[in-house]
Order: sequence, then structure tokens, then C-alpha cells
Amino acid sequence: MLITLEGIEGSGKSTQMKRITAHLEKKGKRCVITREPGDTPIGKKIRAILLDPESCGLTSLAELFLYAADRAQHLGERVLPCLAAGDVVVSDRFFDATTAYQGYARGLDLEVIETIHTLVLKGLRPDLTLLLDLPPEVGLKRAISALEAGDRTVDESRFEQEALAFHEKVRKGYLTLADREPERFEVIDATLSADEVTEEILRAIDDRLARING
Repeated sequence: MLITLEGIEGSGKSTQMKRITAHLEKKGKRCVITREPGDTPIGKKIRAILLDPESCGLTSLAELFLYAADRAQHLGERVLPCLAAGDVVVSDRFFDATTAYQGYARGLDLEVIETIHTLVLKGLRPDLTLLLDLPPEVGLKRAISALEAGDRTVDESRFEQEALAFHEKVRKGYLTLADREPERFEVIDATLSADEVTEEILRAIDDRLARING
């Protein structure tokens, strides 16, 4: 089973990852936590380029191909072997992030992005995608507070420095994707408390597990 978490900066994905894993392990599931970009040794080098504020000159197309390269490595080295071993893989971001950020926000051709997805993913789709949704101004405030508190590294703050309008486009893109695939997406109100968000997430996961096993 492949579960992906999506959302703009400050939506609280990292907080929920460990809680999801603990819940699934209590149910006897073997879990693997992963992320994009940067879960593999090669991916870490790609992540350093993508999230570094000094990479402000990176073109949108170069950004797209770097994310695709990271995903291809991530799939081959981590996701596919773990799924083949029967593990539940929980990933902080996956291909929907590319469509939302590089497609809807950067304005790159969605058909081109879908073609790249086809080449990289080879038909793989998440069993469940949890979209942690909240207004961009709320998410950015949280993200900046985390940076100031030292909970997040400044070396990976390139997207936090984007204008509010950019993040509004990302959010709109995510919601559009969720509307198109309601069977795969669960939209979670990320303005709720962390515990309330966890409750909604675990309910969605349990419902999906029941459907898969039923």
C-alpha cells in the first residue's frame, strides 16, 4: 500500500508522518517513511539544489526535470522494493506535488508533466493521497515560525521565499487534483489542531484499509 501526504508549506505533513506509522504498526503493518525530494543518497544531492535559496536562478523546466530525476531514483531504490516486500510506504510528497508546483504554480504544460509522470511512474498510483489543506497565509506563517525557531533549516527555504500568489496557485492546483480524483484523495482541514488532523487522517486510512481488505 502506498500512502502519500501532500500540501503547501506549513501544512503539517512532517508532524503527521510518525503518527501514521505508529497507527499502522499497531495494526501489524510494516511501514516505511519516505519523502520527496531527497530520500536516497543521490536524491539528497538533488534536494540540496532544489531547496537551496541560492538556486533562485533555476529555471522552471530545469526544476521539473530535477524533481523527475529524484522521483525515478526514489522509485527504483526505495518505493518499488518496499512495496514488493509487502511494506506500507508513507511518502511526504509524491508526483502530485510536481503537478501542483511546477504545473499549476509555475505554469508549465500539464500534458508535458503528465508525459514525464507516465515515463517515471510506469502506472504506479498511490492507494491514498492525504491532502492537508489550509490557506497559504496560515501555512507560510507556520513555516516561517519553524525556520525562526530552528525547527527547519534555512538551507531548504527556497519555496518559503516565493510570493503568496505562488502558494495560492499551488493550493488551487492541489484542490483541482483532488476534485478530479475523489476516490484517491482525502482532503483534510489542516487548520485544525494537530490531534484533530491526526484523527481525520487515521479515519481515512482505516476506511481505505477496510476497502482494500474487504
